[in-house]
Amino acid sequence: MKKLMTLVAIVTVLGVGVLTATEAMAQRGKGGGGWGQGTNYQKIYNPKTVETISGEVVSVDKITPMKGMNPGVHAVVKTDKEMISVHLGPEWYLENQDVEINPKDKIEVKGSRITFEGKPAIIAAEVKKGDEVLTLRDATGSPVWSGWRRR
Repeated sequence: MKKLMTLVAIVTVLGVGVLTATEAMAQRGKGGGGWGQGTNYQKIYNPKTVETISGEVVSVDKITPMKGMNPGVHAVVKTDKEMISVHLGPEWYLENQDVEINPKDKIEVKGSRITFEGKPAIIAAEVKKGDEVLTLRDATGSPVWSGWRRR
């Protein structure tokens, strides 16, 4: 009986540990690495500063916006008024989308204008390229990739 109770206790502890780890990974959406809701980076998005810009993509690069985050994709867009950094989202998510953003593409970006590392930037919610639309965030700024891998 004592062995059975010890075994039950061990299985219970292991089960709780696995469930906790699984939930933590799920909340990050395939290990979203800080790009998702509830992170410091996410809190930068402000629905009150949403605007739409149009321009040509000058470059597309991988970045890590904040320590501890997984690599993300950002584009530099040249508009009539400025060159601005556009933060798109996690690399793993963008690699699994049908819409690709490349240098020389003409795009329209809807997103929250922020100041990032002392410079203006936009956290994209939606990118239009021709007839294609890449949706990245909802109206509140919540990323569409949150829980994407769980579907």
